[in-house]
Amino acid sequence: MADGSPSPAAAAEGPFVCPICLDVLKEPVTVPCGHNFCLGCLGAHRAGQGSASRCPLCQEPFPPGLQLRKNHALAELLLHLRRPPALDPAEEEEASQAGSPRSPPPPPAGVLCDFCAEEEGRAAAAQSCLVCLASFCAAHLQPHLRSPAFQGHRLVDPAPRLEDRLCKLHLRPLEAFCRNDGACLCLLCKADPQHRGHHAVALEDEIQRAQAQKPKLLSSVESQLDELGVLISQTKRTVDLIKGTAQKEKEKVSKLFVETARVLAAFQKEVLGFIDDGERAMLSAAEEELRQKEERHAMLNECWQNLEKVNSTDTISFLQEFQALKIATEEKNFSCASFPKELSFIKSSQAVCTVKEWLVNICKNQWDQLSGKGDDGTIPYGMPEVSMGSPTAEKSTNPATLESRDYFLKFAFIIDLDSDTADKFLQLFGTKGAKRVLNPIGYPENSTRFINCEQVLGENIMNRGNYYWEVEIIDGWVSIGVITEDFNPQEPYDRGRLGRNEKSCCLQWNGQNYVAWFGGFDCVIQQPFFHTIGVFLEYSEKVLTFFGVKDAKMTCLQQFKVARFKKGHFDPFQNKINHQFPTFLSHNLKPAFFLESVDAHMQLGPLKKDCVSVLKRR
Repeated sequence: MADGSPSPAAAAEGPFVCPICLDVLKEPVTVPCGHNFCLGCLGAHRAGQGSASRCPLCQEPFPPGLQLRKNHALAELLLHLRRPPALDPAEEEEASQAGSPRSPPPPPAGVLCDFCAEEEGRAAAAQSCLVCLASFCAAHLQPHLRSPAFQGHRLVDPAPRLEDRLCKLHLRPLEAFCRNDGACLCLLCKADPQHRGHHAVALEDEIQRAQAQKPKLLSSVESQLDELGVLISQTKRTVDLIKGTAQKEKEKVSKLFVETARVLAAFQKEVLGFIDDGERAMLSAAEEELRQKEERHAMLNECWQNLEKVNSTDTISFLQEFQALKIATEEKNFSCASFPKELSFIKSSQAVCTVKEWLVNICKNQWDQLSGKGDDGTIPYGMPEVSMGSPTAEKSTNPATLESRDYFLKFAFIIDLDSDTADKFLQLFGTKGAKRVLNPIGYPENSTRFINCEQVLGENIMNRGNYYWEVEIIDGWVSIGVITEDFNPQEPYDRGRLGRNEKSCCLQWNGQNYVAWFGGFDCVIQQPFFHTIGVFLEYSEKVLTFFGVKDAKMTCLQQFKVARFKKGHFDPFQNKINHQFPTFLSHNLKPAFFLESVDAHMQLGPLKKDCVSVLKRR
């Protein structure tokens, strides 16, 4: 349309459609919840619902005794929408010449009288009545001014939405304002016990108060808007910075993970190649030896068969075959391959397992640091600060390490090896010695026997007090430690070895140096080799110490106990001890021994004789 007003068709698709009949509103009525319906449609709907009638759209209950009145303002608007658009003078003259009727002039702007006839044009309203919910022009307002019947009606300036000036609960005019609840009240609401004792004032007084406070409020709002604008701008920059930084960090991390995967893939290729090279080298020698032995076996078998076939009466043939067999048995010219005590590549899986355990522990530790769960340089259990340097520095802080061997013999613990726990590749010598062998020993099956690791336990249980025992390393790689009584001996090799789990710890001699193990973490100890190792377990102090024993002198090799880190220095091995070792010492423990290399050989120390000697000297 020329004036921009919506067409009747558009009105039928918008807010001027009755939700019940879905047609343009006819005699529109407006209910307290604000929705519009045809007078006839809503009347029929209410008749069907009985006394408990509700709005068909929002289901809000109608106030009791609500009388439906035509919304004259909305009806006038619909009538205006149905009228053809106003014509300019030239179009009007053409229309008059064509005989078309001239449309009536548009109604005056503002609130119109609800009682003026639409055919004659409705006058502007002079006042509105909150009781009648209608607006009146000066002529139709006269009954309210003259008749005593309208004296109780409340007249106000013309208002377009009179229902907003009524209490939704009591349908009474809003005449007061509750400053405690910040709400407008009718006289019935004001008398309600809910507002008893509240500060209620007349609407006019509250309006004056609000008008006086308006400049200050607007100034405060303006200041807050300016401040919020600055903060929004800053926050937007922060959001962009977070997004950009996070994206860059993701790219860096992804690149590092790709490089790490490349390093692991290269390490995997090298280890597999190392195994292949070792297999080819050793397999070639082994196959050559096998061929020679098979040839000698065939030759001896042939000479033996020839001798068996010769008749005893045929002396010449008998002597010839006998001499041939004798010479064959005395031949020493076949070569015998010299194999190492263990295959060169047998440690590959152990090396890869160690790398895996390191990665798992390092990833967990770094994740704890990232997520705020790490120690952050602090020490649990309130331990005093000590140096976490070399074992020699640790020795000077522990009074027990300054004692002679005689001091520890007071706590001598006589250990017997438990044959029911020995792996099939361990040969026991009585209850004091053990040696690793190449051929399995037919031990009877037992639920306590190690099946994947060449380990053996002592029969004795430790759960309180102090214990001291000694072990002599005769040959090979030997690990000496303690293990919980409930440890599962069927654990796989990577988890079953001493010190590679949270249920055991040990001191290992690997042919070059000592290594302390606990929970999969290790600590290399730079000390010379000692044939005799002393083990001192102090339950009350929750300390386990390993000594090198020589000529009755004690050298501290490693001490397992909770301790504080140096400032700025983080030790993963000590961190593992700080978190797990006190719990480990709360279990019943047993002495444990791991004979790792094929030539490993160990013997429990003869403490009994030394203890008697000490007692005699006293």
